[in-house]
Amino acid sequence: MSTPLPGTLTLGSHVLPNRLFVAPMAGVTDRPFRVLCKKLGAGYAVSEMVTSRKELWNSLKTSRRANHEGEPAPISVQIAGTEAAMMAEAAAYNIDRGAQIIDINMGCPAKKVCNKWAGSALMQDEALALEIVEAVVAACAPRGVPVTLKMRTGWCQAEKNAVALARAAESAGIAMVTVHGRTREQGYSGHAEYDTIAAVKAALRIPVVANGDIDSPRKAREVLAATDADAIMVGRAAQGRPWIFAEIAHFLATGEELPAPRVADAKRWLIDHLHDHYALYGELTGMRSARKHIGWAVRALPGGEDFRRRMNLLESCQAQVDALGGWLDALADEHDRLPYMAALDAANDEQDEDQERRLTA
Repeated sequence: MSTPLPGTLTLGSHVLPNRLFVAPMAGVTDRPFRVLCKKLGAGYAVSEMVTSRKELWNSLKTSRRANHEGEPAPISVQIAGTEAAMMAEAAAYNIDRGAQIIDINMGCPAKKVCNKWAGSALMQDEALALEIVEAVVAACAPRGVPVTLKMRTGWCQAEKNAVALARAAESAGIAMVTVHGRTREQGYSGHAEYDTIAAVKAALRIPVVANGDIDSPRKAREVLAATDADAIMVGRAAQGRPWIFAEIAHFLATGEELPAPRVADAKRWLIDHLHDHYALYGELTGMRSARKHIGWAVRALPGGEDFRRRMNLLESCQAQVDALGGWLDALADEHDRLPYMAALDAANDEQDEDQERRLTA
């Protein structure tokens, strides 16, 4: 198996500093969150999906998603839609607003997306999917902008066509493919499988990224061993734990677990993120949308659930900052480092014991 770290990855004219990526997640991977993850070890981050529907481009929601102020390059924007010409126009629109890489969404399982035959629903119509790929590549190539593709293993268990579609996409000029190891039918339930990702990797010459259920440094190593992927993409596990990228990098490079962050460091990172978040969304929307980020950050910590319930009653950004800062200061009085690692260490020890039993049985 090829080792992903240390090592860079080249995508068009861009050299990514490492091969640990942040997954595009609707309502999560906005510019402040992408900046935070990149600061804490991610080598690359893809934006929330931006609609190809032109009449929505001037909406507040889309304008926020197209905001890349202060974000370290390269800027990658994911677009979603069902019509080739509209997708090509959306690619050009986002390039004009700072996008340096365009990602095509063929992985979103949400009903409101799939009901319009966008997202992973496109995998049911390979001809249309390829038409979209060709149109977007044609719009981006003259401007030196690489196009990537994110997909699932297929629509359902009986229709796993990721290998065929990935091959066609590569031939059409796609620069990199990311595969989430689930079908659209699965949504986010059950467990990701990695055999299909390995098959895609074996079939292509361009980089292939593995995605799905990568929630720890050890799982990252397992997925890389199972797929031989060129990079890994972390999604839900980065929510509330954006330093997971540094943890994975350290483990892959040394074989040793990185100690949990110091509480004081986590406090600084999280509060800086809140201020960036409020600056993008404004007082009211920022206060409301920040609740989920704060909740994710404290959920695995002692007393975190009780704090989350109390914090959700607060009605101003400053009250949130004061409450989180005070709560983390109190936690620091008892613990130098975030104490969630104790539970993770116990789970890892149990996992190692199970593996040892299987090997010696």
